Amino acid sequence: MTDLDTIRREMVDLSRELGEPAHDYVILGEGNTSARVDEQTFLVKASGTELRTLGPEQVLRVGFADCNALIGGPALTDEQIKDGLLAAVVDGPAGVRPSIETLMHAALLQMDGVRFVGHTHPTVVNAIACSGRFGADLTRRLFPDHVVVCGASAALVPYVDPGMPLAHAVVASATAYQQAYGEPPKTLFLKNHGLIALGRSARQAAQVTHMTAKALRILLGSYAAGGPDFMPDAEVARIAGRDDEHYRQAVLDRQRRV
Repeated sequence: MTDLDTIRREMVDLSRELGEPAHDYVILGEGNTSARVDEQTFLVKASGTELRTLGPEQVLRVGFADCNALIGGPALTDEQIKDGLLAAVVDGPAGVRPSIETLMHAALLQMDGVRFVGHTHPTVVNAIACSGRFGADLTRRLFPDHVVVCGASAALVPYVDPGMPLAHAVVASATAYQQAYGEPPKTLFLKNHGLIALGRSARQAAQVTHMTAKALRILLGSYAAGGPDFMPDAEVARIAGRDDEHYRQAVLDRQRRV
C-alpha cells in the first residue's frame, strides 16, 4: 500500500466515524473531510456523497496551487468557481466534482501541523451556533480534558455563503487565532452552519470533534442549571502548557482507531 493509499484509507475511516448516525454529527450528504497528501496536493470528499458510507472511489485528489489561485484571485461567479474546482482535480473518478467547500479545506490544510480536516454539522453545536448565544461561550473551556484535546480556545466564523466567501472567512479567523496563540485552532465554529475540526492525524480530528460535542452538551446543560462556570484563564493556560498534558495528547494521537 502506497502512502497515498494509506492517507486515503485514513480519510475514509475518519469520514465514516464522523458520519456514524449515533453521534448525530451529520445526516444525508452533510459535512466533508480532507487530508493533505504532500506539498502539492490533498484529498477531499466528493460533493453529494455521505460521510457514513464514503468509499475510496468517492475521494478526489486536488492541487493546492489551483485552489490558491481561486482563493486569491478576482471575484468569480458560481459557475466559474465550479469550473475552477474541476480544473484543480489531479485525479479521481469521472463524473463527480469536489465538495463546494474544497477551497476552505485547501486553506486549512496548508497551516502548520494540519493534515486532516473534519467538517460536520452536529445538532449539539448548531443548537448554539444557530442561536443568540453564538459567541464567546464557544471559545471558553469547561473542564481540563476540553483543554487537552481541543486547545486553549476556539475560532469563530460569522455566517457567510458556502464556497468562496466561506473560504475567505475561515482563512481570516484561523489566521487571527494563529497570531494570537502561536498555533492553528483545533476547532472553528461557523455561525448558523457547524463545526470544523483540525488535526495532525485523522485520529486527532475525530477526537477533537467528539470532545467538542461533549463540551457543548455540558454547556447546554449548564444553561439550564444556572449558567456556565468556565475555567479561569490562568488554569486553562497552565493545562495547555503542561508537559504531562502534551505527553497525553501524543499518546491519544497514537491510538490506531479513528
